[in-house]
Amino acid sequence: MPRYEFNGQAFELRYPAVMGILNLTPDSFSDGGSFVDPEVALEHALSMVEEGAQIIDLGGESTRPGSAPVSEQEELARVLPTLEKLPVDQFVLSIDTTKPAVAQAALQAGAHVINDVSGGNPELLDLAQRYQAGFVLMHAQGCPKNMQDKPEYDDVVGEIRAFFDEKKSDLIERGLPRIWIDPGIGFGKSLEHNLDLMGNLSAFKDQAWGILVGSSRKSWIDALCDAPDPSDRLGGSIASALCSLSHGTEIIRAHDVKETAQALQVAKELALSPHSPYKD
Repeated sequence: MPRYEFNGQAFELRYPAVMGILNLTPDSFSDGGSFVDPEVALEHALSMVEEGAQIIDLGGESTRPGSAPVSEQEELARVLPTLEKLPVDQFVLSIDTTKPAVAQAALQAGAHVINDVSGGNPELLDLAQRYQAGFVLMHAQGCPKNMQDKPEYDDVVGEIRAFFDEKKSDLIERGLPRIWIDPGIGFGKSLEHNLDLMGNLSAFKDQAWGILVGSSRKSWIDALCDAPDPSDRLGGSIASALCSLSHGTEIIRAHDVKETAQALQVAKELALSPHSPYKD
């Protein structure tokens, strides 16, 4: 079981690991407004850990297609009251942000990982290096306001792999305890792009990083299955989690933690060989 030290705290991660999503926003696409009360958010976070999440990913700004950015002050006001209530030594805490000031405040409050959907902001990388935090580098084409207007690629898998390769040397030189790359399902991608990425996740394997996939409840499932309500996309989310598992993905970011953790555990026991990368 890999052991890491993030921001002064040591953790063992059992792969595949489930990252539970904690949206502290009023307008996230799936559960916006459900956890704006810090006490409710705290209860939900601890519940997700009991259900099998090893990582809790806190976000104070919606990045759904068409969303507008919020100020640093607003994002901090959404995140810190919950983050400060969470234990820093029992499970991994991830801060989902694009703002260095928010990331720094979260790290000072005990967060362990920066989840950067902006594509490798140097200031966020500097903070990860300073605090020896884990780092998630996600690919996105455009910003949330316009990313789904008309995304275009000549070779979506090759271009996104090249994006990560261009940043590899800088990531390695920073000596971070662990790096994960996220191809950014739904972030500036059409349905066809998402399907190409999901079917070719193995193309992103590299000794320099692990793979994280966040496809839970996203609209590409609606496009395939006619499920306009995000809460009706559990089956598609589980299918995408199992597909990710089959390609060696280390972390699955999920809304439905209990069901996802159960599906991954059963699939791991039934289908993976003794030489699996997930074998302890």
